[in-house]
Amino acid sequence: MKKIYILPLTLLTALLLVSCSAAMQSQAANKEPKIQSILYFNPEVFPDIEEIKEPTYSAFYGAVSEKISLHRNFKMLRVDSHLSYEEHDTAVIKEFCHNNNAQFAVIPKVKYFKVGIGKYVFSNQVIVSMKLFDAAGNFLAETDYDTYKKNARILGSAENSIKIGTTGAMKNMEKMLHNLSKI
Repeated sequence: MKKIYILPLTLLTALLLVSCSAAMQSQAANKEPKIQSILYFNPEVFPDIEEIKEPTYSAFYGAVSEKISLHRNFKMLRVDSHLSYEEHDTAVIKEFCHNNNAQFAVIPKVKYFKVGIGKYVFSNQVIVSMKLFDAAGNFLAETDYDTYKKNARILGSAENSIKIGTTGAMKNMEKMLHNLSKI
């Protein structure tokens, strides 16, 4: 008689364990972090010379995509539109974020150092500045990275300096946001 009760009890226990483990796996799958989109506008380039804009854009976006690829929770969206770094319109930022389903927007600026007497003589040193906004157009943080002061780089290409400056500015932004989240 005991054998009859043990067999259904064993099957019932095995069935419960299998269903519980399946339920726990589905709960773990539901807790995966949501991927957030960050909208990057074309950087404002100083001095405003048309010949240096496209190489600056490609170096900037190359550095951003490399840095963003290290984080699974974020996705970069590139906007080929120019917004002024100093005077930005929150309604435009809000509209761009809404139309692209982005949670954040970044307005960057790349400033080349001018050296020498000539009008078109530039140093390979840059200052990369970034302003971060949320989807509602609210200002969250601002940072910059000076490749000369931080790395004391004298040699190297301007594209490499832009990549180093962009990566440094993004690291500063991460630190700043991490410290703000602790408060």
